[in-house]
Amino acid sequence: MPASVPEYSPENPLVHPLDAARWLGALTLPVAVTGGTGFVGSHVVDTLCGAGLRPRVLVRDRAHPRWIGGAAVEWVEGDLGDGAALRSLVRDAGTVFHLAGVVRAGRASDFDTGNRVGTANLVEAVREAAPAARLVHVSSLAAAGPSSSPEGVAPTDPPRPISDYGRSKLAAEEAVAALGDTRWWCVLRPPAVFGPRDTDVLEFFRMAARGVAAVPAGERWLTIVYVADVVRAVLAAAAAGAAREIYHLGAPAPTRLADLLTELAAAGGCRVRVVAVPPPVIVAAGAVGSGLQRLGWRRFPLTRDKARELVARHWSARTASSLAALGVGPGNPFPAAAAATWRWYRNRGWVG
Repeated sequence: MPASVPEYSPENPLVHPLDAARWLGALTLPVAVTGGTGFVGSHVVDTLCGAGLRPRVLVRDRAHPRWIGGAAVEWVEGDLGDGAALRSLVRDAGTVFHLAGVVRAGRASDFDTGNRVGTANLVEAVREAAPAARLVHVSSLAAAGPSSSPEGVAPTDPPRPISDYGRSKLAAEEAVAALGDTRWWCVLRPPAVFGPRDTDVLEFFRMAARGVAAVPAGERWLTIVYVADVVRAVLAAAAAGAAREIYHLGAPAPTRLADLLTELAAAGGCRVRVVAVPPPVIVAAGAVGSGLQRLGWRRFPLTRDKARELVARHWSARTASSLAALGVGPGNPFPAAAAATWRWYRNRGWVG
């Protein structure tokens, strides 16, 4: 493995503790994490452990901790449906980072169980066992829904989710807000997140590597965010003074989808031809994907729900006020972040 493209780990986190020292130093301990074995959550855990902290991490199976197998954490075995495990996870915690959830499913009920019900269970555990905890809930821009204009939706705009996933994430936000005015909580809404360990936006890297990217016809603007910038925002949110707020994450200005794909390919030394696909074709492919998922084939990347999101216009967010309130700045420049992601994918053989 080339020394210039190391694996990330608690000993070598993507976000170095020195880069997040002002937020890490303000955390109220102990720290509890859900979703710590996943894409974004594992990078949060790496940074916490790199700073010498020992977070409690919820895990379904300690024998399969995915990205954080070598992390010095306190394992709490269970899931979001296990009330006893959740109470053990958050008992007397000072900070709770909730990153767990269902991103892809074939049925609306699966999203609802994993996102709304699971979050409500965690909130109940916080209410019972962690009266002083700060709860940072990582939601999704899907909860707000797409924007009618390229400028994007603001955190204060009425949410209009269009997918089962988005509706379940909005319901999860409402479960968090049910803590009321006497508890400390906040909600982060990242847009599409890319970076090392991701397997969703990875599909666009693979299309760019092949030289052809199929996208829905029509002009579409979107906001995206690098995983390192989400990690910083998660830590900054826990240290922020303002409770009971919703923050939008991502680049300060949206980008046209076709331009973004061109920049993405260039960052990997590729050239890509963007092919416009009629939205009905994408919707039909999503219906097929949902059928395959119900039959147990989970590897098909497109479902009816994801197709509904793909053909929407525009997935852009107004983020300037949120970034200023969190004190995180505009984030990593896209070309550099994309190039770092290309190197990591190629190092693992995920793209050519």
